[in-house]
This record gives sequence, C-alpha cells and structure tokens, in this order.
Amino acid sequence: MYVATLLVNPATPTLEPALVESLRNAWGGGEANWLNPGIAAEFTLESLPDNRWDVWGDLQGMGVDLVLQPDQGRRKKMLLADMDSTMIQQECIDELADEAGVGARVKDITARAMNGELDFEGALTERVGLLKGLPEEVITQVLNSRISFMPGGRELLATMKADGAYAALVSGGFTAFTARVAAELRFDENRANTLIVADGKLTGEVGRPILGREAKVEALEQITARLGISEADVIAVGDGANDLGMLTRAGAGVALHAKPSVAAECEIRINHGDLTALLYVQGYSRGDFKG
Repeated sequence: MYVATLLVNPATPTLEPALVESLRNAWGGGEANWLNPGIAAEFTLESLPDNRWDVWGDLQGMGVDLVLQPDQGRRKKMLLADMDSTMIQQECIDELADEAGVGARVKDITARAMNGELDFEGALTERVGLLKGLPEEVITQVLNSRISFMPGGRELLATMKADGAYAALVSGGFTAFTARVAAELRFDENRANTLIVADGKLTGEVGRPILGREAKVEALEQITARLGISEADVIAVGDGANDLGMLTRAGAGVALHAKPSVAAECEIRINHGDLTALLYVQGYSRGDFKG
C-alpha cells in the first residue's frame, strides 16, 4: 500500500478539496484524510501511478507539492538534517563573507558547490581562505543578526522528539553555527567543520578532516548503528549536492527547496512547503504538532 500526500506552503493555505478529490478519483485512491485543512491532505493507493511525475510537474505549477511513498514504516525514528538553507535560511559562510567584504565571490563558489559543479572540499577550502583575518567576534555578530531559522523547524524537532525520535544536525558549515542552531532547536548532536582561529582572528584555514558528503553518510551509518536502528528508520533532509549521499541512503530522503540537480535524484521533493512538510509526509496531523 502506498500513500499520496499533497501539501502547500502553510503561509498560503490554498490546497483545495476539489483538487485532492480529483486526483484521488483519477488514481482510484482511498478516502482523503486532511492532516491540516487548506495545507495538507493524504490518501492511500494500491500501486504507484505511471504518470506520477507528470502529475507532480503539473501540481508544481499550482504551488502544490506531491509525495508518493510506501505507507508502511513512513514514521521515522531519526531525523538527520543539513543546516545551511535547510534548518536555517542562510548559508553561514556567505554571511561571514559579506562581513569580510568578499560576499559576491564566495556566494558564487557556494552556489556552484551546492549544485555539484565543484568539489566540495576544494570549494570550502577556497572560501574559508578568503575569510583570513576576519575577527572571531564577527561569528557571534552574524549569529545574532543575520541567521534565521527555516519555518517549521521547531515543530519538526519537537514533534519527532516527543514521539521518541533522535535528531542529528550534520553540516558542511561550521561548529560555531551548528552548536547554536542545535541548542536552540534541541538536536541531540551536531557535526560540522571547525574554523581555525589564532590571536582572535580567522586564519583562513579549516580543521581536518573536512566534513563533506562522505562524512554525512558516515554520520548516518554511525548513529543508526549506535542507536540500533536501520537506515530505513531515518528521514534525512538537505538541499545541496553534498547531501545526496545521505538523502539517497536514508529511508526517506527529502530534497527541501533543493538545487534542481539534487532534487532530480530524490523521490521526495519539497519546493513549496516548509519543514513541517517532513511531519505531514510521515502522517502527522496539525493536531499532533508540538513546539
């Protein structure tokens, strides 16, 4: 048995019952279950429709995300999340670069790296090198004034943790940022890269080994083994090329507002919804939300 979930951006609750009923009838689905009126609904299916991606494309033009997945086992025991442009709305290195006066140059490298056009480790090393000499206190300034959380993150963490799930933040960014984000959102652990500081200033170097695509897969392997759960028990979320390893290995890999080349390799693509979409695709209703 499969389940189809339709959802929209919670800020614009425009999911029409007529649209849900039309698709349900066309696909011979079960009775619609509204997880949040105007925002998210689901229905069961006995098999995956051949035209699922054509319909997905049509719905994208209407501001609606569509997810089809097996019904069994979709409520997960662990969340594995990227940070930049996923749990927060910014790329932390881009914000630091703005303060260092090299914002445009670094943003271009970041965009190409996240799209898979550049080697992640080389791109990170180059970008960090451009931050050489930046006062260490700028990190705190950026955290306090430039960083904002992705909508739905608090509800996602609180709801899954209340249901017994474990939450890990794994980032190609920096520990100075993941520590703050993890503490505020109540992640159980966080992993990221370390900016090297000497005499109160960034040296332009990053600690080794660099945490990139393979390190995120290793986090998936290590944490699931430690918890005694399987990779199928994990929902992972990210937006960049360095997230693809964990997204394709996890039981549910969610490409959230992702680069096209990344989304193309993922079964679950959320382009309109926020982080609460990860709850809806697991079958949580708005009344189940915590936080």
